[in-house]
Amino acid sequence: MEVVTTKRLHLFSGRHNAALTELIGGHLGVPVTEAHIDQFSNGETHCRFAESVRGSDVFIVQSHAAHEGRSLNDSIMEQLIMVDAARRASAKRITAVIPFYGYARQDRKSEGREPITAKLVADLFKAAGTKRLVGIDLHSGQIQGFFNGPVDHLTAMPVLVDRLRGFGDDLVVVSPDAGRVKVAERYAQQLHADLAIVHKRRLKGVKNESEAKDIVGEVEGRTCVLIDDMIDTAGTICQAAELLVDRGAASVTAAATHGVFSGPAVDRLKNSSLTKVIVTDTLPMPPEKQFDKLEILSVSAVIADAIRAVFEDASVSSIFDGQNQN
Repeated sequence: MEVVTTKRLHLFSGRHNAALTELIGGHLGVPVTEAHIDQFSNGETHCRFAESVRGSDVFIVQSHAAHEGRSLNDSIMEQLIMVDAARRASAKRITAVIPFYGYARQDRKSEGREPITAKLVADLFKAAGTKRLVGIDLHSGQIQGFFNGPVDHLTAMPVLVDRLRGFGDDLVVVSPDAGRVKVAERYAQQLHADLAIVHKRRLKGVKNESEAKDIVGEVEGRTCVLIDDMIDTAGTICQAAELLVDRGAASVTAAATHGVFSGPAVDRLKNSSLTKVIVTDTLPMPPEKQFDKLEILSVSAVIADAIRAVFEDASVSSIFDGQNQN
């Protein structure tokens, strides 16, 4: 007996960034399949897919973030449950698409008796039945090696670079710390701009706190763009902006992939020396986190191109001309 099968793509969304998944589906020309995610009275999450996924290529999109009263941990568990449901429903291949990867900053032991939680999250997805991970601008490239399977590391660089091209010729790309120099250098090359670096000192034993000390590079009278992977409490970005203005920068814009905006971030950004804050829609942005300086760009086309390449067994890195490798 000979049977000719047709490849089928199913796109599912968790509840923590459904708007982004709808945009991805629009670019792909496929609907987002109903997942029927519910919450029991004791807080347990339940999932039941609306249609058969047997033999299908399943893509489950979920940003690891707090949203509408649910925590970041809830978002991870919800996606794991969806992966398990797809595996038990005989999906041929399950890809977890994670625009923002939870616990990415816990990628190593910086002090004694600490976990490496980014590795634990990768292990959980493997145990649940995930065959492939797709992430965007992971905090560190080594996370790709934490998952025992293929990992497609995407970048928001094409989206951000297209926007920054309109900032004029007298542009300086600024790395907010030494750890982001390599990424900032790529942006500078793409934009044919100069590069500057903020010398920063982390305060030992204090979470989310650092101190900007000095600027390496010429910024006086120039248009400066601070490049980072995420803005969390905004302390680093705002301190760097103040330092750049003190050194005579004409204007300072912050551009980052992930707008986390925890704690005092929104107030800090509103009251900072920044002219504009540009982020992407990898994370949901509720009204209380939006402000006049904020501009949100969409990475849905980038993710859709990657999903299409995975589904068609084509190269993902060719989409970015190799610029997605850390």
